[in-house]
Amino acid sequence: MPIRLSGMVSGLDTESLVQELVSSYSMKKETYEKSQTKLEWKQEKWQEMNAKIYKLYSGSLSNLRMSKAYNSKKTVASDETKASVIAASNAIQGSQSLEVLDLASTGYLTGADLKGDFTTSSKLSELGITADTSITLTVNGETKEIALTPDMTINQFTEALKAEGLNASFDANNQRFFISSKESGKAADFELSGDMAALSALGLDYDNAGSEAVKLDGEDARILLNNAEFKSSSNNFSINGLTIEVKEKTTSAITLSTSTDVDAIYNTIKGFIKEYNELIKELDTVYGAEHAKGYEPLTSEEKEAMSEEDVEKWEKKIKDSLLRRDSTIGSISSMLKNTMQATYDINGKNYSLSSFGIGTLGYFTASEFEKGVFHIDGDPDDASSSGNDDKLKSMIAADPESVGEFFKNLASDLYTKVGEKMQATQLSSAFTVYNDKQMNTELTDIKKKISDWEDYVTEQEDYWYSKFAAMEKAMSELQSNSSYLSGLLGTA
Repeated sequence: MPIRLSGMVSGLDTESLVQELVSSYSMKKETYEKSQTKLEWKQEKWQEMNAKIYKLYSGSLSNLRMSKAYNSKKTVASDETKASVIAASNAIQGSQSLEVLDLASTGYLTGADLKGDFTTSSKLSELGITADTSITLTVNGETKEIALTPDMTINQFTEALKAEGLNASFDANNQRFFISSKESGKAADFELSGDMAALSALGLDYDNAGSEAVKLDGEDARILLNNAEFKSSSNNFSINGLTIEVKEKTTSAITLSTSTDVDAIYNTIKGFIKEYNELIKELDTVYGAEHAKGYEPLTSEEKEAMSEEDVEKWEKKIKDSLLRRDSTIGSISSMLKNTMQATYDINGKNYSLSSFGIGTLGYFTASEFEKGVFHIDGDPDDASSSGNDDKLKSMIAADPESVGEFFKNLASDLYTKVGEKMQATQLSSAFTVYNDKQMNTELTDIKKKISDWEDYVTEQEDYWYSKFAAMEKAMSELQSNSSYLSGLLGTA
C-alpha cells in the first residue's frame, strides 16, 4: 500500500475526505461481508442439525428395524461363584444343568533351586555345562532342539525358549527357572527331554524323582451341560447361544436359567425415545425461535464499542433465529410427528405408542417446544410420568414378540422417510437434509462479490487520492509563483 502525504499545502484532511467519498462503496462491501457471516453461521447450524438427524437415522432407527434388537436374553447361574453366563439372542429359554468337572490349566515348570549366586548374565559353564549339547522341547505338538553351549548366558537360554513359544525367566533371588506355556489347555502343554545331565544342571529334570523341579501339566476344562460333556482349552465355552465362563469345580449340578432380558429391551426402546425427543425438541425450538429483526453481524469497529458479553448475546440472538420458520425444518418435524402417531396391525390387533404407555403431554400441560416430546409411563427418570403404571415393561415381559414387531415397523417407517429426506439432489449431498451444495455456491458468489467490491473501493480511493494530489501540486505551484512575483515586485 503506497504511503500518501496529502493536505500539506491545502491543510485539508484528505484521508477523511476520501473515506467519505468512497463510504457508499465500502458500505456495500460491508453488507456482503455480513451476508457471508450469516450464511457461514447458518451452514454451521445446519451441519449440527444434520449430524443429529443422521445419528438417529444410522443409529437407533437402523438398529431397531432388526429383530435382534428385541431378542435380548439373560442367563443367571444358580451359583455364580462356579460359573457366569452371557446369553446371545439365539439362546434357548428355560433351565439347563451345568457341572464343572475340571478347570483349564497352563503347563508350568518351576525349576529346582540351583543353590548358587547366579544372575541372568552367568554362563551355562558356571552351572556345569562344559560342552556343546542340546535339549529337546515339545510344544504345541512340535518337537524342536534347543542348542546349549558353555558360553551361552542364562538370559540367552531363556530367550531361546521364548523364541520357541514359551514364557521363560530366571529369578535370581530364588535361583530358579520358571517356564510356562503361553496358553492354557492340554494341546498347548510342553515337555523338556534329551540331555538329562544338562537338564539336571539347569534344575529342569522334573522327571527325576529326586529333583526339586516341579512340572504341572496343561489341562483342558471339562463341563457337563445337560449331561453332555464339553472340553475347552480355556475356561470359556460357547455352546448354543451361551457363553459360559467356569470359575470353580462343582460338587453337584447348578442351574442356568435363560429368559427374556426385559430391562435390556426396555432400555433400548427408552434410548430411542430419548434420542427422538432431543431431536424433535431442537427442531421445534429452532423453527419457533424469536425473530432477530434489526440484528446484523457486527463489524470490528462495532464490536470494539461493546463489551464481550454484549457481543456474545448479540450474535446468539442472530444465530438462534437463523432457521426460524425454515420450511425444511418444518417438513422434517411434521414428518417425524406424524409417523410417531402411526398404528400397526400385529397378529390381528392394532397397536400404537399409546398401547405401550408412551405418549405426549396435553397441549396446555407441555411446556413450549415440548409438545412433540414423548413420555414413558413409569419411567423413573421422567418426573412427568414416573407415577404412572409401567405398561411398557409389563408388555415386554408378557409379549416381547408383539412389542418387537411394533417397534420394528415404526423404526422401519421412520428410517425410510428420514432416508428420503436425506437423498442427494442437484442442491444437496447424500445423507444431507438441507441444500448444502446450494449454500456453498451462494457462499462462493458472496466471496467473489466481496473481492470485487474491495478492488472497486481501492480503485476509487486511488482515483480520489490522485485528484487531491493534483490539487495539492497545483496549489503548491501557485504558491511558488506568487512568492516569485512578490519577490520581483519587491513586496516579499
